[in-house]
Amino acid sequence: MSKSQVHLPRINGTHNPSAPETQAPKASKFELDVQKLHTLPSEQQDLYLLTFVLGLESYVCSLSHDEVCLQQARVTTELLQVVQLPSPVPTRVIRNSLGRCFNHLLSKGDRKPLYESSNQLVAIISAGKNEKELHSRHAAVYCLGEVYKAAGDSAISLSSVACSSLLRLVKTAQNHAGLRAAIYRALEKVVASVQGSLDESTAKDIWKSARGTASGDKAALAQMNACRCLEQLVKSTPYFDTAVELETLKTAIWKAFDSPVSHARRAAASCLAIRLVKAYSSSAHDQSSKPKKSRKSGKKPASPAEDEDGVPSRPGSPAKKASIRLELSFTDVLNQLAFLYVRSSTSNRARAALTHCYIKLFTTLDASVVQSSYGKIAGHLFSELLGSASILHDRYRLLLTRKYVQKILAGCLGSKILAESGRLSAAKTLINDVLRNYPQVVKEIADPSKQALVGALNALASLIESLGSYFSSVGDSCQDALIQVVQHPSYTVQIHAAYCLRAFVSACPQQLIHCASICMNNATRELGHLSTGRHSHRRCVGFANGLAAVLSVSPLQPLYSSLEISSRALSIATELLKNSGKAELRVSSTQVQVAWILIGGLMSLGPNFVKTHVSQLLLLWRNALPKPLTKENTAQRSVAELSYLTHVRECALGSILSFLQSNQRLVTVDVSIRIACLLQNTIEYLESLPTRVKDEDLSSRIVPSLQLSDLAVMVRRRVLQCYTQLINFGPSAGTEVLGESKLLSLAVTLFAEPTYTPNSLESSIANSTANFESIWDTADNRGFGITGLVHSQHIGSLPGEEYRSDDNCLRDAGGDDAEIDDMVHTTGYSHLWQLPEPPATEVTNSAIALFAAVFPSQSPKVQEFILEQLLTLLSAGSLQRIPGRKAAVAINTAMALLGALKVAVGETAAEAGDLKHPSVEKGLETLLRGFVTDPDRHVRRLGYEALGRLCNSSGNSFTTNEVNSLIDLIVSNRDPNARAGYAMALGSIHSKVGGMAAGLHLRKIHGVLMSLCSDPHPTVHRCAVEALAQVAESAGLAFSAYVSSTLGLLAQTWSFDTHNEECGAVTTSNAEIVTPTPMAVAHAIDSMINVLGPDLKDISKARELMVSLMDQFERDTAVVVRAEGLRCWEHMYLYDPGDVSLSDYVKHLRKDLSSAEDSICAIAADGLYNLVRRDAQVVFQLAGEGFEEQIWLTLNNRPVVDGMKTLIEAWLGQTSLTEADRWIARIQQVLTRSVTTQTEETPQSAKPTAEPDLQDEEVAGFATGEIKEQSAVAAPTPLQELLRWQVRTFALQCLSKLIAIIGKDLDLNGGSTAGGILQARVGDVIRMAFHASTSSVVELRVGGLQLINQILTIFGSTPDPDFSEALLLEQYQAQISSALTPAFNADSSPELATAAVNVCATFIATGMVTDVERMGRILKLLVGALESLDATDSNEMAVGDLRGLSSNAQTMVKMAVLSAWAELQVARTDQKYLDNVLEPHLGKLLPLWLASLQEFARLRFEPDISHHTAALGADESLEAVYSALNRQTLLKFYQDSWLELVDAIASLIERDPQFVFDAVYGKKDPAQTNGLTPKTSINYRDEPVAFFFVLFGIVIEALVGRSSNPADTLKILSALKKILSPSVAGNAIFQDAVFSETVETFDRLALTEGLAAQSILVDIAKALCITHPSAVEDGNFSNDLSDDIEQLFELARIIVLVLINTLPNIADPKSAPKADLADGAVALIRNGIEALVEASAIFPSIIKFDLYATILHVFATILGTPACQAAAVPQTLPIFRRFVQHITTDGNQAKSSSLRAQIRTFLHRLLAILNMAQRREHESSLACAKSVLLTISVVLTTASDAIPADEPLLYSSLDSMLDCLKDLGLAKVAASCLRSLLLTPSSKKNDDDESGEAIKRYVFPRLVVFVANRSDEQDPENARGLGAQALTAFVTAAYRHNAEQAAAAAMAVVLPALLCRAQ
Repeated sequence: MSKSQVHLPRINGTHNPSAPETQAPKASKFELDVQKLHTLPSEQQDLYLLTFVLGLESYVCSLSHDEVCLQQARVTTELLQVVQLPSPVPTRVIRNSLGRCFNHLLSKGDRKPLYESSNQLVAIISAGKNEKELHSRHAAVYCLGEVYKAAGDSAISLSSVACSSLLRLVKTAQNHAGLRAAIYRALEKVVASVQGSLDESTAKDIWKSARGTASGDKAALAQMNACRCLEQLVKSTPYFDTAVELETLKTAIWKAFDSPVSHARRAAASCLAIRLVKAYSSSAHDQSSKPKKSRKSGKKPASPAEDEDGVPSRPGSPAKKASIRLELSFTDVLNQLAFLYVRSSTSNRARAALTHCYIKLFTTLDASVVQSSYGKIAGHLFSELLGSASILHDRYRLLLTRKYVQKILAGCLGSKILAESGRLSAAKTLINDVLRNYPQVVKEIADPSKQALVGALNALASLIESLGSYFSSVGDSCQDALIQVVQHPSYTVQIHAAYCLRAFVSACPQQLIHCASICMNNATRELGHLSTGRHSHRRCVGFANGLAAVLSVSPLQPLYSSLEISSRALSIATELLKNSGKAELRVSSTQVQVAWILIGGLMSLGPNFVKTHVSQLLLLWRNALPKPLTKENTAQRSVAELSYLTHVRECALGSILSFLQSNQRLVTVDVSIRIACLLQNTIEYLESLPTRVKDEDLSSRIVPSLQLSDLAVMVRRRVLQCYTQLINFGPSAGTEVLGESKLLSLAVTLFAEPTYTPNSLESSIANSTANFESIWDTADNRGFGITGLVHSQHIGSLPGEEYRSDDNCLRDAGGDDAEIDDMVHTTGYSHLWQLPEPPATEVTNSAIALFAAVFPSQSPKVQEFILEQLLTLLSAGSLQRIPGRKAAVAINTAMALLGALKVAVGETAAEAGDLKHPSVEKGLETLLRGFVTDPDRHVRRLGYEALGRLCNSSGNSFTTNEVNSLIDLIVSNRDPNARAGYAMALGSIHSKVGGMAAGLHLRKIHGVLMSLCSDPHPTVHRCAVEALAQVAESAGLAFSAYVSSTLGLLAQTWSFDTHNEECGAVTTSNAEIVTPTPMAVAHAIDSMINVLGPDLKDISKARELMVSLMDQFERDTAVVVRAEGLRCWEHMYLYDPGDVSLSDYVKHLRKDLSSAEDSICAIAADGLYNLVRRDAQVVFQLAGEGFEEQIWLTLNNRPVVDGMKTLIEAWLGQTSLTEADRWIARIQQVLTRSVTTQTEETPQSAKPTAEPDLQDEEVAGFATGEIKEQSAVAAPTPLQELLRWQVRTFALQCLSKLIAIIGKDLDLNGGSTAGGILQARVGDVIRMAFHASTSSVVELRVGGLQLINQILTIFGSTPDPDFSEALLLEQYQAQISSALTPAFNADSSPELATAAVNVCATFIATGMVTDVERMGRILKLLVGALESLDATDSNEMAVGDLRGLSSNAQTMVKMAVLSAWAELQVARTDQKYLDNVLEPHLGKLLPLWLASLQEFARLRFEPDISHHTAALGADESLEAVYSALNRQTLLKFYQDSWLELVDAIASLIERDPQFVFDAVYGKKDPAQTNGLTPKTSINYRDEPVAFFFVLFGIVIEALVGRSSNPADTLKILSALKKILSPSVAGNAIFQDAVFSETVETFDRLALTEGLAAQSILVDIAKALCITHPSAVEDGNFSNDLSDDIEQLFELARIIVLVLINTLPNIADPKSAPKADLADGAVALIRNGIEALVEASAIFPSIIKFDLYATILHVFATILGTPACQAAAVPQTLPIFRRFVQHITTDGNQAKSSSLRAQIRTFLHRLLAILNMAQRREHESSLACAKSVLLTISVVLTTASDAIPADEPLLYSSLDSMLDCLKDLGLAKVAASCLRSLLLTPSSKKNDDDESGEAIKRYVFPRLVVFVANRSDEQDPENARGLGAQALTAFVTAAYRHNAEQAAAAAMAVVLPALLCRAQ
């Protein structure tokens, strides 16, 4: 720890490669000062040398060509000096860096020094024999390889010398594994560069040496590189192409196949595969007809015991040159591998390697060869591998081989090699060549074997899942084949066929009903022949499994399911169970099995179906699982009877498990208690069974292949699975039942019992200590009872815990397969890689899961007893004699305790419980410490993960003691396994306890782990580094103080030669390959980056060191290290983007995106997504050309990389408006792009009816043109095809999102640039939509129609820019019509028909065709669909030629049709031509709309009916009984359409309410109009209010119950506005309950919704005020506060609330809006004020004046608000004038004291506002003052009756107005206002208007004085002139009103003033 702190300053000092001075172009900076190096302390010399070499590499990489040529000699000298350093010796990092320097010098510079450099390196390699010099020679070997890699083709003459020196070094390097590996790596590079110019004798010497190393070296790295060297020799030289050399190679490779390291096996497999690829010749004669001869001749050299040096190596001769090159046919190539695979002596490791050999072979061969030979490949695998006797006779080998065959056919061929057409062709091959040959069709062709059928079914299921809807083209043939195979007598074939049938129906759901009907009918038929003895019982079971598999798909495909079939299946099952007691034993067992299989399949339909039958199911289960009789009674029964009873229980328990898995909502307390009792009965039954049965022959077996003991194990499996499911997901109230049963002891007995009975003699031999190596290598299908939750690569998940899959494990202790559990096709296994374990293993798994769930909830005494029992079992003496069972018990116990602790800390769905008792903690600690020190790393992992959770559960005190104890044990214990386990335990404790709680121990843990990182043992130092990473991640910022020292240590660890696979010790090297320390270092660096976070910007030294290490990670050869390095760069850029070169980072990510490793590709995709999310445009500019194409190709070729779609979506979201044109072109290119694929033929059209009908005159012209264009431009060549349909569908979705974004932009901005681009490219969009809509894939067809609908919606009414008299889309009518044609064919689908109906409605509503006669087929289809809704038989409902829909699909299509007609009704208000379209059908449509809304309301609001046990009525269909069961499915259809229906009804009511009522009342029989109307129809004859409540309830619920998007809210409110009209609502809305609910909803909407919605709210409130019952009764209000008055007050309050939201200063003067109001806000203010004014007319006098005051306050606020001056005030002043006139019309009211007080207050506020405005404090002050003057004028002229003549405010107002005559900017307005005051006539005919007269008397003389004033004051606005005009007009008006005397007096005053002004 102290050393690392000393080293750090030197790492981050001047010699840091990332420091600025290292980039200087002076070579002197990079001359190694050897003297200074040796003067440093020994611990600093390594880091000094490392920083120098890394800096030198950085300098060399930065040089240009000319600079390299100048510096080449000097730099080469320095490099050679470093290579020859005796101390410090060059480590792996330095060697790699030196090699890269040589590579750069020779690649970028001159090749003149090539010979000299090569000779010097060869001299170093050849010099000396001292082992101390091996490090320099090691470095020279690596550098020599890099020299030849860079420029070897220019040094061919030296290649022999170089190779000879390298081969001589092999013997010297016998004790150095890394050097041997480097030698062969260098030889590989030499051979690769020299190619065929390599001397033959040299090549053979290399061949001989590499073969010896590959076959006999203990170092896996040396084996790997030797195999790669052999592979390179095969590829690059012609000397090893003979049959003899192939056999010698196979001999060497065969021994390498048994290497314990998988990397070596894969390298060997790759070598052999490349050799076979080279031997392959398409013209070679097939030798497979003589297998015996070829095998015999190849047997001797292929023997593992033969000496690999049996063929001597000698110089070439003419005889050798004349040797014949070996050529093999494709079949012979495959047979070469099959012969090795099927040998009985072949180990499982070798079989795994041969599997990789097959995969490498197929991926290397030309893809077209592989596709054309798919039938041969499949047949070979089925017959030669699965059909081999040596495989068939060993069940573990058989199951393992099935996995391998599936991995080859599905994982390799199906996923990586074959494209869509190739996969479809492969599926056809499997169907036609394998499946359809059963039963035997042609006499010459034998039935396919059972194993061939299983392999074909698995491969076909995988192909179907990947092809999806594209598979529908072969749906009929596949269905026929599967139905035939599902009745195979083999149970294995039946289960695999059922699973394949499930995958088929999921991909082609239109086949669901047909397949279910066939399986049901055949099963029923075969049930009738059970007693005939013609294998009917097997066929029955097969059809039952097939039917259950098909039924389990129904919840996933509700549109294609049939309740009738489900109900009939349940009836058949129930009837079979009732009658089973009357039949013979075997017949009865078949009946029971079929019944429970069907019930288990029906359970997957979910609670909506099952809830109706729960009581019936409980009764059936109780009958099948009764309480057992006494043991004596059981002993008296025969074996056949016991087998029957056990078999019945196993079948019934399977259905219970399916129920518990799929219907957790129905597992109430009562149900759980009942099921628990049944499970307890079953446990008692199992205990009563005899342990051993004598003389059990086949005749006594119910199932021939299963003994009574096997059946008992299967029952025990089901019992434990049911218990586990019940405990984890059942109600917590059922714990009392669990306490009564002895579940915990039972579970412990099952997974930890020391006794173990092997299955066979082989297993008993393997049990012995001498023969046992590792439990992970056992191959007896049981693995000594080991759990399946712990595989060799991962730990399984408990129920309720998140699943983390890992498919990399090719070898497990037990074999798994679908046939093991017949529930694989109906329950939790969703993929073939997640298959069930054998029953005995599943018993252990379930026992562990049960223990984990139950143990924490027990009392401390019980827990302590169980722990003592486990400790006793683990130390049992009998386990010492069976090491395999001992290992299994340890793993099982460790997994059980880990599971229990996961439950205790709340990581699962089970109840947490408590493990905090001291004695329990002590017992757990004792057990877990033993596991932490176990030699098996998997047991150690279980132990330290459990120990971390134990500390988390137990608290701080326990954690402190545990940490201190572990540290003491690390110091005292020298066992590497123990130290590694303790280190990981410390990391796990800190990680699980958390940074806050574990902060007290951070310093101690960090110090111990730092010291362990220097431990020489590979396991210890790797675990210590990994634990450091865990501590850093969990500590967070608390770890920042330790970052510097940790970084120094990690840099040391990275540079140590003892901490990587190139070290000298074989054991260490092999361990580093399996679990590489460099990966742990890279992970720890990533943790350091996350610890520092944004602080990285301020810590330059640490950042520079991290960057240097990350550069090394990038260049590492290990995939896992490069992956961790990518994560480091991603996080570094996240926290410190300024110090990361974005250009280099983007280019690096782009390169990694094309990596062959999926993990690297996925991380690169995530990194690119994070960059694109920030700035997509910059990223794509930096990435360069071709990046866009690379992204789409990656999405096409790597569907497993999920990040690509999110990347494209982020890209689209940022650039959709700025790059609309490029996006359209981009998507068009994706949809039409043809890529080179593996296919030799283009896929055939799936369905001919999907093509345009050329007989149709509307389509023929366009379709012909399109076909010509496709053939001329876009037609793929025979070797090309389009991208996968999933990619094209995603591209269509992107185009749809693009159009939606542009559409929104067009709505907001009519001049949108993107909108103009879309309009210009609309033809291309429609063309893309047409191509998609005529595809054979349903998803593409639906997407194409949705695109057309979007275009019609946006541009339907847009005129053509070139021909303004025509619409833009008129020219595309033929394309649109032709796109709709396939959607109405007989082979269409409900989704497609629904989308097409929507397009039809949108097309008609746009107005492109206004003549009904010319609407043609489109209107005819809509009319026909509407008429089919009247069909009495639901099967007669049709849309075009589409018929025979399920009930759910009928509802979907019905709602689409009604919604389409509703859309036309809404558009009718703007499109008058639609009157002719709609009027003939409105009488039929309106009742259908109302009935649909009623049904929607019933589904939406009525509670679930859990039980419906009544018999069907005469007129009640099955769908009516089960309508609630489809509630969620149907609700979606109604939810998507109800708003259009409500809007249509509302618009129809608004247009012609009388017609609505007449249409409803004229309806004689509602049931005849809509066959789906329930019996309890609304009686519309009562009053209009009857259907008002349906509409009103739906609308209000939509506004309250869910958050709608703004557009939907506007539609809903608009519809509500129409619904609340008096003709519809009547007085119902004013009922107290209804009104209060409505007002509360309006309150929420007024506060949360936008301006448009608030405007509609104002309209609704105003209408309700005006139409209020009290208002229409001539305003006869009482003077008391009644409910009516309160309702009016609430409505007015809503209007004011809306105004307050827009102008907050109405309620709070301090919160005035600062910016100008938007147009919508101005309109809302005007609407709100107008609504208040109109409402004030009908308000009762008791609250009328309150409303007046409110209105005046609102007006005053608007006048005083600066933001309102521009637009709001001008629009509200006319309303204000009208309001003042209204309130002063009534003389009595005008003179009331209340009104006068309000007017006085209002005038006072106006004067205050005027004074503030005259200060000119803001820009709108002048406008505000003008508005106030106008308002004062309005008040004084209109409301003079309400102002007393002696009111002081009156004269103050006049004075202010007169003063404004001298105010610049206000003078003109003031003059105009004074003119109005003078000219306003008296409001009384008797001239009793005192206020008016007073105003005139006050204004007249003062205005005369103002006009006559001749002072020098400026008058820029000509105010005096305007005043003179006002005086003149006043006199003229007096004469006009016959007031001559007054006029004469006025004239006498005015004339002198005018004369004075004139002078």
